Amino acid sequence: MKTVIVGQGYVGLPVAMRAVEAGHVVVGIDLDVNRIELLQAGTSYVDDISDATLTSALDSGRYLATTQYEDVDGFDFAVITVPTPLRDSLPDLSFIEKSAASLAPFVRPGVTVILESTTYPGTTEELLSPILESGSGLRAGVDFYVGYSPERIDPGNKVWGFKETPKVVSGMNPVSLRSVQGFYDELVDTTVPVSGTKEAELTKLLENTFRHVNIALVNELAIFADQLGVNVWESIEAASSKPFGFMKFTPGPGVGGHCLPVDPSYLSWQVRKQLGMNFRFVELANDVNDHMPNYVVQRVMTMLNDRSKSVRGARISLVGLAYKPNTGDIREAPSIRIIELLLGLGAVVSGLDSHVEDHRWPSGVVRVPSVEAAVDEADLVIVLTNHADIELNVLSTSGVPVFDARNVVTGPEVERL
Repeated sequence: MKTVIVGQGYVGLPVAMRAVEAGHVVVGIDLDVNRIELLQAGTSYVDDISDATLTSALDSGRYLATTQYEDVDGFDFAVITVPTPLRDSLPDLSFIEKSAASLAPFVRPGVTVILESTTYPGTTEELLSPILESGSGLRAGVDFYVGYSPERIDPGNKVWGFKETPKVVSGMNPVSLRSVQGFYDELVDTTVPVSGTKEAELTKLLENTFRHVNIALVNELAIFADQLGVNVWESIEAASSKPFGFMKFTPGPGVGGHCLPVDPSYLSWQVRKQLGMNFRFVELANDVNDHMPNYVVQRVMTMLNDRSKSVRGARISLVGLAYKPNTGDIREAPSIRIIELLLGLGAVVSGLDSHVEDHRWPSGVVRVPSVEAAVDEADLVIVLTNHADIELNVLSTSGVPVFDARNVVTGPEVERL
């Protein structure tokens, strides 16, 4: 079985490695030459995939990392896991379009193409399939099969990996669904079939819109609780003791990654475009979460002011730049906006995060190697991400003022979000 995975990032590489483990011959396509060179050398840039796992796949002879679509010739299954970012608040599906156009000449009778990239309902059948048909001269759903299966990768999750997480699967018709489900049945423990690709596409948007809205709720609550003199973190913990009717979400400096800042806006955009209506919950959540970095900087300015210091010229260290713990994913991370604001105000900014790759490190930020270096001569430290490899207890006793956006540090000089 020859399987092509288009995109070798946080989603595509785990799928590729699992397919190799299942006995497939896998071609991993990525147009980023630096990434392909690292993969070919056995060096993983995805935290969930170890160098040992990657090396084992390479040594098996059943994994090829390449930038050349010619290497996909003769494939049986192709999975598209490319980014779908927002550009000026509009969905950018150009990566899907280019991937489909590049795959199309190699589509032959009996193959299956599956989209995993997050997008709005209708993309698989209205965009992907016509491109594949045009480039192959074949009919989707008749000569070859097309489906959608939303990615559910949770970077850094040691319990629910790709194999263990139930996989929603769909096809543009029953025969496509059978092929798609059969493919994933070999890779994951549980598949969850739905009746059509639009339902599967909406499933992904629903999952992340749910999280986005609830995070916005506790973020806004944290702002008001601070003004009211209430410990919101204690209230959240107390509420989470209720065994029914409550799900725990915690505040933070904003939302980041490839899902929450993007996915709900895809749904809001489609509702506005096709129905002429506003998805008010999403737009309100966007407003709250997008402004959390500004709130963090306001609190930091107040802390410095209380100590007779100006933010201009202040040496501020950021602990954790990635959007979530134990991953190097800095896409859309709140730290990016916070850095932009601090630098704009004239602060001298340094950062600690061993997970973020050098070529993705934010410009204007001095990289420090340890917590000790982060607090050395710092006027203030901001904890944005609580990676497991950071000795946070050092911050508790350093004597340096700390703004803790994750409720992980205690001490007389610590203020929480």
